[in-house]
Formats: sequence, structure tokens, C-alpha cells
Amino acid sequence: MDSGFDDLDHDYAASIAGRAMRSMAEQRIPPTPTNFAVWFQYFAGSHDDLRNAIDLLIDHNRSFDSRTNQDLFETYVAPQVSAVVVTSERLHALMGTAKEFLATAIADNHSQMQAISEVADQGKAGVDPKALVGQLMNELARAATKATRLEAGFAEKTRELDVIRDSLSKSEERARTDTLTGLANRRALDEFLRKVQTTADWGEPLSVLMLDIDHFKTFNDNFGHSVGDQVLRLMAKVLREKVRDQDLSARYGGEELIAVLPDADLAACAEIAERIRHAIAECRITRRSTGEVLPNISVSIGVAQYRTGEAITDLIERCDRALYLAKGGGRNRVVTEIELDRAGAAG
Repeated sequence: MDSGFDDLDHDYAASIAGRAMRSMAEQRIPPTPTNFAVWFQYFAGSHDDLRNAIDLLIDHNRSFDSRTNQDLFETYVAPQVSAVVVTSERLHALMGTAKEFLATAIADNHSQMQAISEVADQGKAGVDPKALVGQLMNELARAATKATRLEAGFAEKTRELDVIRDSLSKSEERARTDTLTGLANRRALDEFLRKVQTTADWGEPLSVLMLDIDHFKTFNDNFGHSVGDQVLRLMAKVLREKVRDQDLSARYGGEELIAVLPDADLAACAEIAERIRHAIAECRITRRSTGEVLPNISVSIGVAQYRTGEAITDLIERCDRALYLAKGGGRNRVVTEIELDRAGAAG
């Protein structure tokens, strides 16, 4: 099963696993493979419905007994495994049917060739031509009928194959998408970065921006995770709308979002980051359940530009440091890597 976790960065995956194990210990949940799968997905943000279900249980001080744990696995995790298995079984069945069709077509072809050959031999032996024509017409009619049946069978199986192909395509897309925000996930982000790094090494500019919601933990504590999720989705929407079509927006982890901007230098990326910061500062968020207008949200953003030949991890690390310099400088601001150099010189 391709769950979308196979290409996670090792340190990031280890961090998720550690959080999952700690929470399981706090809730006194046995560390079985099925329980771990549930909590790993919870912290990875890969299943919005699962996260909401667990948050609801925690908010209502429900205990995670064996029945609850099993229900969580069977409801939210097992169907993903089953879907892959079912698709695989359908594909194998379809291949088997196709082999049968081909074998039948080959056998029928040999049979018809033999029958026509026998008719030809009768012609050489002086049999009445009218009778030979009648036999030949009968053989051709039988061949046409069998061919029509085979064609109909192949058409039906082709339609089934199209359905399977579409299902696999959608599964692949889900494996590359963060379910909470609708942005690309870490797997898709890493693939995109590897692709654009090649072009950047040829001299094209490449920049990244990383944003983090200011005081998000306090916001979650005061208003609950469901409202926090609403805010995170709104931030993702603003990010997606403000970057260009050729750029990639992704959820980096937790409340951190990232955008990769090929063919954009540091100044251009910083300008886009400022537009994002300003747009988010102007957002007004209303609590759906009560109509209450919530406090304004702001973000801090770090910006960095790729340096030819460097590791992508160095670029991300520099962008991350710029982000935390923005937070340390009062939040609700954009900081570029240039200010990192100034801060280092001043220190």
C-alpha cells in the first residue's frame, strides 16, 4: 500500500512517530501496529475525519478502550488498505480475463483457418462450387459472430480498465495531497523540489517562502482544534491564491506552510510573501457554530533563495531560520535571508 508516507523525510517521520507514541502512552493505548497506524496518521495530518474523531474523544474525556481503538482503525485506516487490495484484485482478474480472450481468439483463428483450408481442398477435388461458396459463407459468418462477441468483451473490459486507471490516478493524487488543507503534502513537495533544483543549477533563480501562524497554539487552546483547522484551511487558501500557477504550495508540518517559487529571485519572492502576509492580516474569521467573530490572525514568513549546488535541506533550513527571526522580531512580518546575515554580523 502506498500511503503517501514512504517518501517522508526521515527526521520528520521520526518526529511524527515520537509524538504518536507519546500520545498513546498518555492515553494508555497499547502500542500495537494498528493503534500506531491510527495515531501516526493523526499527527501526520493525513486524514481530516480521523483527526476530528480523535479530537472529539479527547475533548469529551472519552477513554481509548480496545473497542474504541478498533473502531478508529476499521473506520478510518482499514478502508484505505482495502481499497488498494480491491483495486489490485480487480486488476489481476481483468488480466486473467484478457488472457482468456486472447487464447480464445487464437484458438478460433486456428479453427477457422483449418475450416477454410478444408473448403479449399474440396474445391481442388471438384466439389460443386455453389456448395463450397455456401460452406465458405457459413465459416465467415461464424468467424464474424465470434469476433463480434470478442470485441464486445474487450470493450467491456477496457471500460473496467479505465475505471481502475481512474481510481489509481485518484489514489495517487490523494497520496500527494494534505487532506486538511488541500495543499501538496511533504511527498509532493520533495518531488517538486528535486525537479526544480535541476533547473536552478543551470542558473535559473529559485526561492522559497515558509509561513507560520502566530500564536496558533494559544488560538487552538482557546477555541478548539476544529476552529484551528478552519483557520489553517483559510491560510492555505490565501497562500494558494497569492502564488503563481507555476509555483507549488504545500503543508510543511503542523501550522507551517511553504511555497516553492521557480524562476523567482529573493526580491520577487519577498514581494509575494508580503502580499500573503497582508491578505491574511485582513481576513476576518467567524466561528461557524456561534457566528462569533474571532481575533485577527497574523503570520510570520521567512524567505530564502537557492544557491547553486547547495543541498535543498540547506535552503529550507535557511528559510526556517528567517521565519523564526521574523517571530523573534515581533511576528506579523516577512524576513529574508539577507536579514539573517545582518543579525549574524550584529551578534
